[in-house]
Amino acid sequence: MTKVALVTGATQGLGLALVEGLAQRLGPEDVVYLTSRDHTRVTEAVAALPAGGARVRGEVFDVADPAAAGRLAAQLKSRHGGVDIVFGNAYHRVGPDDDPRKIIGEYVEVNNFGTTRLLRAFAPILRDHARLFIVASTLGTLHYLAPVLHDRFDGLDSLDEVDRQTAAWRDAVADGTARSGPWPGFVNIPSKIAQVAAVRALAAQRRESDRARGILLAALCPGMINTPTSALWWNVGDAPTPAEAAVALLNLALEPIDPTQYGQLVRGGKVLPWSP
Repeated sequence: MTKVALVTGATQGLGLALVEGLAQRLGPEDVVYLTSRDHTRVTEAVAALPAGGARVRGEVFDVADPAAAGRLAAQLKSRHGGVDIVFGNAYHRVGPDDDPRKIIGEYVEVNNFGTTRLLRAFAPILRDHARLFIVASTLGTLHYLAPVLHDRFDGLDSLDEVDRQTAAWRDAVADGTARSGPWPGFVNIPSKIAQVAAVRALAAQRRESDRARGILLAALCPGMINTPTSALWWNVGDAPTPAEAAVALLNLALEPIDPTQYGQLVRGGKVLPWSP
């Protein structure tokens, strides 16, 4: 059977490396969808990929568009009957000089609501033995959040509840009240925690059926990567390249699953504890 893979945020960095790795490791009968919101960049990225392996197909997909995930999922279901591998990798950048109050709306729209839209749209069309991954971070654990805030994201039972808690945090950042409270100043921390909370919430609903069908749903931390975005915050001169960082993620997508990773945050093949 033809395998169908999808990568969001795939015109550069880790996303592009995931597409190239999937294309190299899948067969010529398979298809990998390279997606991003900019048509020109999607077209150029597809054209620049080396030949061989799976067919790479470009699609414009803006995760910030509330209707886009459902629309693309319906198209892929119509074309192929479902999907086998999904990497949610779309990311809105934030730099050290950005005012969180000014960027938080678009930041959350892409990174968080884009994540829950992807999960809602593509989980129902997963085929047996599929993989659905959200690229997150080690920062996406309760260890990095003040204990008084843990119940905002711990034990949530639906994606709607994750969205409500995320929106409340977003609004607190936007109106400045988060500054005087226990929220961390680095917006990446609550955002990543909310992403992992979304995976955990969906996993709680699907665990038994996914286990029976051999499906793996997880959040993934690729570790520090040498990219221009990371270089804004840290010294990444010795960090792995996107292609190097992609290897562990590709292994999870293509090798036999470890059931203990289901619904968890995984880094380097190991489950990271959700709570301290």
